Amino acid sequence: MAKTTKKDTPAALKFTKVNALLGAAGIAVLTFGYWLLAQGSITAAPLLLVLGYVVLLPMAIIK
Repeated sequence: MAKTTKKDTPAALKFTKVNALLGAAGIAVLTFGYWLLAQGSITAAPLLLVLGYVVLLPMAIIK
């Protein structure tokens, strides 16, 4: 049997203040985007929703 080394084990995910900030910003942007969508905005709302789902929330998980 081969011994596992530290190099073989995956890095642990750490939840920091930066993650919490990015997650909160993502949720705020999504909320505002959906609110704008309900008001009838067809330009700003989709941009904010894409920003929230594609940029901010994944960054909150990865960073």
